[in-house]
Amino acid sequence: MTVCTGNICRSPMAEVVLRDRFRAAGLDERVVVDSSGISDEEHGNPVDPRAASVLREHGYEVPRHRAHQVTREEIAHRDLLLAMTSRHARWLRTQAPDEDAAARVRMYRSFDPSAPGLDTVDEADLDIDDPWYGGREDFERTLAQVEAAADAVVEHVRRLLG
Repeated sequence: MTVCTGNICRSPMAEVVLRDRFRAAGLDERVVVDSSGISDEEHGNPVDPRAASVLREHGYEVPRHRAHQVTREEIAHRDLLLAMTSRHARWLRTQAPDEDAAARVRMYRSFDPSAPGLDTVDEADLDIDDPWYGGREDFERTLAQVEAAADAVVEHVRRLLG
């Protein structure tokens, strides 16, 4: 599960990209990718039109989507929770029902081979930029950050599957 604030920009962009990459890797029958937000402020809303436009222009299929807030049950039952920012990661960990669930929270960009390692930076240095207040170039930058880590996420999950 990918997680951002309102579940209309970053996390659905990451969901779309990851679904595409898992399909290309032949893992789409074994892996479920979804997304959510830590807030319910956008509950029921579709993907932001600017995010959907950028995704489509880069060749991605954008499915129907309705934003929702992540639940404690979802946190408990997901094998991997990919936070878009350190704030999202902290919130997920505080809502996790146990230490095992909290340990499954990872920063999405921690999988980006060009990003600094967590041993040398604070989690906040791995935040994916919020495009909401910006223009098209901000959505393009967010997509580039998401794509940069996607293949490593797929490989990590492949290893988990055995």
